[in-house]
Amino acid sequence: MKYVDEFRDAQLAKKLAEKIKVAAAADRTYRLMEFCGGHTHAIFRYGIPNLLPDNVELIHGPGCPVCVLPIARLDMAMMLAKNPGVILCTFGDMLRVPGSGRTSLLNIRAQGHDVRMLYSPMDAIKLAQENPDKKIVFFAIGFETTTPPTAVLLQQAKTLQLDNLSVFCNHVLTPSAMHAILASDDVNIDGFLGPAHVSTLIGSQPYEIFPQQYNRPVVIAGFEPLDVLQAILMLIHQLNEHRAEVENEFTRAVTPHGNEKAMALCDQVFKTRDSFEWRGLGSVPHSALAIRPEYAQWDAEVQFADWLQEQLQKQQKPPADNKACECPSVLRGVKKPHQCKLFGNPCTPDNPLGSCMVSSEGACAAYYQYGQRRIAVASGE
Repeated sequence: MKYVDEFRDAQLAKKLAEKIKVAAAADRTYRLMEFCGGHTHAIFRYGIPNLLPDNVELIHGPGCPVCVLPIARLDMAMMLAKNPGVILCTFGDMLRVPGSGRTSLLNIRAQGHDVRMLYSPMDAIKLAQENPDKKIVFFAIGFETTTPPTAVLLQQAKTLQLDNLSVFCNHVLTPSAMHAILASDDVNIDGFLGPAHVSTLIGSQPYEIFPQQYNRPVVIAGFEPLDVLQAILMLIHQLNEHRAEVENEFTRAVTPHGNEKAMALCDQVFKTRDSFEWRGLGSVPHSALAIRPEYAQWDAEVQFADWLQEQLQKQQKPPADNKACECPSVLRGVKKPHQCKLFGNPCTPDNPLGSCMVSSEGACAAYYQYGQRRIAVASGE
């Protein structure tokens, strides 16, 4: 397949790996964070860590939207699902993420509440039209990549005047999270592998602040193994030359300004929140989107404000993550998945105790799926 097969060429991968070994200076380490969950899975699927010298370390960042959603927001979604007149719908991964007391949306559905999986936000339009006596709530999550479809959903709901449809908005912003990571005292990062899908939307320009303010290079990379290896080599060259710039390896899909039409659409529907809670990062300023007042009629947090307040008052204690779960530390890049005591036993994709094991983009799920636990044990990590 064009643009796929040529970026999976094993011989070229070996040549790039050799170039990385030659370029990596023996007297220093290179700690490079891949921000995108898709990159994390590509890295382990193709065995890229095994091709790198010991002093080049890949750190896994908070690039999984399911993983970074705090437990309090998940609990709010479950509160909405418990409203007798509501059909709550969302993407499949969100159904399995454990909230307070290890309760998930799947558990809520098993209790008799109407929770449904959608493949597209636009499916919520059809659901609202087919169920005029029900309140349809779309539980929206994701980084910038999934924001335009939610914006289209809200515009369509307004055009069609679907009074029984609303959105519980949890869209988050990549650059703000990168700021939070670099401002953290316990995270040591030399450079970033910039996300692929997000960058097709926002472009490369929003990353310029990181070389300027933090002296950290960013190389935007595609998802294929040769993309990742080439981006690593580009970062090593920058660090060796004491440069800090934004470079774009993924030129076949990413431009400086991104998808300006999609971004303009999102700006019509959403505004930036003053702050938002992230799992692992805490409260991050200007890091998430809220629905504009012009669309308040379709904002679940406005429409169900009284119900949510009533349910929150019934909570006996504030929501808290499993204390033994290291997902917050994994999301910050402080720990590797296999360093969590729960990893592999009892926490597995079939029995996830933390969000990083649930999502197909989670670092723990990647480690488990591609056998990194066995590799780590064998190497004495």
